[in-house]
Amino acid sequence: MSRTMSGGDIIVQVLADEGVDTIFGYSGGAILPTYDSVFRHNERCRVEGGQQIQLVVPASEQGAGFMAAGYARASGKVGVFMVTSGPGATNSVTPIRDCTADSIPVVLITGQVPRAALGSDAFQEAPIFNLMSVCAKHAFLVTDPEELEETVRAAFEIARSGRPGPVVVDVPKDIQNWIGPYKGEGQLKLTGYGRRVRDIRNARVAPDNAAAFFAALGQSERPLIYAGGGVMHSGAAEELRGFAERFGIPVVTTLMGIGAVDTRSPLSLHMLGMHGAAYANYAVEDCDFLLAVAARFDDRVAGKPREFAPQARFIAHIDIDPAEHGKVKTAAWSHTGDATTALADLREAGASFKKDFSAWRNAVARLKKQHAHNFDRQAEAIQPQDALEQLDAIVNGEAIVTSGVGQHQMWAAQYLSFRHPRTWLTSGSMGTMGFGLPAAIGAQLACPDRLVINVDGDGSIRMNFGELETVTTYGLPVKVLVLNNNGDGMVRQWQRIYFAERFCGTDKSLHKKDFIKAAEADGFDFARRVSEKSELAGALRAFVEFPGPAFLEVVVDQDASVYPMVGPGAGYKEMITGEFIPARQSVEAGVGSTDKPDLF
Repeated sequence: MSRTMSGGDIIVQVLADEGVDTIFGYSGGAILPTYDSVFRHNERCRVEGGQQIQLVVPASEQGAGFMAAGYARASGKVGVFMVTSGPGATNSVTPIRDCTADSIPVVLITGQVPRAALGSDAFQEAPIFNLMSVCAKHAFLVTDPEELEETVRAAFEIARSGRPGPVVVDVPKDIQNWIGPYKGEGQLKLTGYGRRVRDIRNARVAPDNAAAFFAALGQSERPLIYAGGGVMHSGAAEELRGFAERFGIPVVTTLMGIGAVDTRSPLSLHMLGMHGAAYANYAVEDCDFLLAVAARFDDRVAGKPREFAPQARFIAHIDIDPAEHGKVKTAAWSHTGDATTALADLREAGASFKKDFSAWRNAVARLKKQHAHNFDRQAEAIQPQDALEQLDAIVNGEAIVTSGVGQHQMWAAQYLSFRHPRTWLTSGSMGTMGFGLPAAIGAQLACPDRLVINVDGDGSIRMNFGELETVTTYGLPVKVLVLNNNGDGMVRQWQRIYFAERFCGTDKSLHKKDFIKAAEADGFDFARRVSEKSELAGALRAFVEFPGPAFLEVVVDQDASVYPMVGPGAGYKEMITGEFIPARQSVEAGVGSTDKPDLF
């Protein structure tokens, strides 16, 4: 039976029906009716019983968006944020585009000026539908109040189905104030989309396709699995681990795929690509069979696509998005569908498959040993890799780690262990500085019993530094580790290599920010700076073990660089391993071998 509600009440009730327990958002005139509905919903729940919806107010709308993204990435549920019209909504464009690029399910509710004022340049009016339509998975402008309930409910279905992504619902203020029936069911009819999602959801690997896959695998001597972020989105990590173990196939992951396999597993070759492990990239060079699972051959991985996996006689590709098949790299075998289902189908079809790949596993084990990550361990200044290596020894791969974007992001990906899926949260395709701190807040709220650490850089954390106060306002035990090299380190590295050390705009040594005083001002009882190597181990342990919010600034070598590095537009053969990671050529020259691995 329907009941009468305001538009704002309808929005909040749909959120409650969808199981939303947290909203991140910043208020304003055009969204006030819905904020008032949140207040009244929680009052009713307090008096009558029921699940209240926590409202988390950030320092900025961008922070709200990244909190919702962190919540979604850590929990697997749809994250929700809500902002006002005009600048509130335009400040949300970056997190929406970031979520689209990394396939993260969030729903954004934006206030809009009343329908009668649309197009009149009214106060805080902005063309949000137009802006968001090209940035989000889908955007709605609600013009018929009778469709409000169905639209909000459809937004959740679109956000989490198929290839996940962000959905924006722009709601004029007069529709929020409108009084009408709440039905408690139904959503907009999206016939074409619904049919495609059903087809993909029901897709199975046909017996003849499975037979072709295993026929090719049987001809292989050096198979490799290349796993992407979609493994996390589809909940396929356990199935992937079982598949790799059943057939004895090593795994490389993208930046977004970290955690798809336990990085401490003998089958894990860690991250491949521009700053991937040298041994991972060498394994890609050597493999003769490549299975890409929920990965898209992006430019930071494939480099020169024609030269990527040059010895792979057979490339197989599993992805839920048909647009990704053949977009960058042509596969001999492909399947459009959910990764969990596809891997399970293949595993079942290959129940009798037998092939010993131990020689290949031994070869990649030698690659891991000969070309391991390394850095200047004799340097007087603290090396950022050392700080992360020591942190890893303390947390043992059990923390949820978020990061900003830059060198610290790559070092964290290289030197930290990740034993579980959804424990490495970072901005991948968009590479958005300022992501780490608000994402950590969202992750901590999604997983209140987990240790959450934001590994950040001095440049990246400045972007959303105001969210430190959000951490203490809500009493969240988030740990913030800032590797301070007084500059935009990744850009400086490129300037050093490609621009003859013309460090234009990247030197922060003249900036006056005192991070410790700022953290203390925002209520951090643990706020400490370390600049001596002898102090590092004790400070890291105290930082991790502190029972509340903790802020640790580690002053690191400004000239430390991220290696390996495959330069922009280069192939893996042109990988630079730096001074402390042996390149394959030097290792082989030392033992007098050919340019082929020991397997051949």
